[in-house]
Amino acid sequence: MIEVRNLCKKYRTTRGVRTVLDDINIVFPRGRNVGILGRNGAGKSTLLRMISGAELPSSGQVIRNASVSWQIGFSGGFHGSLTGRENLRFICRIYAADIPKVTAFVDEFSGLGDYMEMPVNTYSTGMKAKLAFGLSMAIDFDYYLIDEVTAVGDASFKKKSKEEFDRRKDHSSLLVVSHSSSTIRSHCDAAAVLDKGRLTFFDDVEEAIQHYENQ
Repeated sequence: MIEVRNLCKKYRTTRGVRTVLDDINIVFPRGRNVGILGRNGAGKSTLLRMISGAELPSSGQVIRNASVSWQIGFSGGFHGSLTGRENLRFICRIYAADIPKVTAFVDEFSGLGDYMEMPVNTYSTGMKAKLAFGLSMAIDFDYYLIDEVTAVGDASFKKKSKEEFDRRKDHSSLLVVSHSSSTIRSHCDAAAVLDKGRLTFFDDVEEAIQHYENQ
């Protein structure tokens, strides 16, 4: 289970303090795939980063009683001067993952080929996302945090990504943030709408989508 309690996030700007997330409370139970819908700039990715532990809240807390992936598509944890394969081995050691097994999966899934032997700072944004995505899928987590930024690559890669998500649903939970109703409809069985810093949860995906599209 992941529980978010009284979560707030504020940023100082030249125009004063901006509240991005305002007293968010939600529980993400095991066995449910939950989407978070919101317009661009609503704070969806900020919320996902705090759930992953990559960013701290201004107040409140995130309680994780399960293993949680990093934000899929987020490549900020890579060391730019190391190769893709060196980064892979480093991450495997952190998560006590089987290096040969993870390597075989990422090589096949990402399609990066010889770029795996090149420094990550030579990668395009899409290539970094493919590496991060492949690594996330190669390691077993109870929850996978999925950002819409993972919609990278050609039609073949996107098809592989969707098929892998569908396989993960058998034993893991997905937490998906997106501004796209079709993405949430495709992957989730419950959803919440993030608007003006507040989060409204719906047991029914279609109710959430209707609320979101009527804003």
